[in-house]
Amino acid sequence: MTEYASDWRAAAACLSADPDLFFPIAGGAPSAKQTAKAVRVCAGCAVCQECLDFAVRMGEAHGIWGGTTPEERTRIRRQRARQCRVTAGPAWQEPETRAS
Repeated sequence: MTEYASDWRAAAACLSADPDLFFPIAGGAPSAKQTAKAVRVCAGCAVCQECLDFAVRMGEAHGIWGGTTPEERTRIRRQRARQCRVTAGPAWQEPETRAS
């Protein structure tokens, strides 16, 4: 079973929507209106966070996922990467060891 066959998808608000709604054609006011409509569908979704986490983890570069645009997901990925680097500390630093 692949990650794409996740259980959360069965509960998604977009399940009965036209998939094209979530992949607007780039450019102009029609695209912005389509994006806003897709985001509104996501706003009422019980599994919006699972969808967003999936899209960020899988590097989805197109479409509306978890109520976010590709640009917003790029910012989220960068923010999470920065948080991981801060949490992990400098790469050159040795982890502390405990004396037995």
